[in-house]
Amino acid sequence: MSSEANLMLLVDDDPNLLTVMARALRRRGLEVVCAETGAQAIELCQQHQPSHITLDLKLAEETGLNLIPSLKLASPSSKIVMLTAYASIATAVDAIKLGATQYLCKPADADQLLKAFEEETTEVPTESSTAPVEDKPISVKRLEWEHIQKVLNENDGNISATARELGMHRRTLQRKLQKHPVKH
Repeated sequence: MSSEANLMLLVDDDPNLLTVMARALRRRGLEVVCAETGAQAIELCQQHQPSHITLDLKLAEETGLNLIPSLKLASPSSKIVMLTAYASIATAVDAIKLGATQYLCKPADADQLLKAFEEETTEVPTESSTAPVEDKPISVKRLEWEHIQKVLNENDGNISATARELGMHRRTLQRKLQKHPVKH
């Protein structure tokens, strides 16, 4: 089955976001199919071979990072943009290493999403990267957020294991995770 050139698969556990984003993308001429779980996403990917996939990092029962290899296997030519409200450097690097073509922070509209697919990242940044250096250092709160996300990712999203490793109470960690990511 060949890839359908204007078909986008949206994978998110928020049905309202799926409805709004699908409507906006359809107005821009794309065909859209939606999935709320990883199993639905893989099934739709095998059936339709979408040209583009938008994948949420935090699904209700799983992490989007773990889905990337299965989606790439089901539809190797699909471009994947990881979309998340919980952005961190660690998850961005992991997403790109696993095969995502771009990483985008929520909230994002349809135009930003389409632009992310155009600005394909083809390699993981290295130490010799020419990325601009910020004038202002990252805040302590942002560093804490990044570290929590890194440890959470290493524990495959397991809150209890992450809390143990960080030496904090599970409820404290859950409260920190429910807050929006800290700005740089």
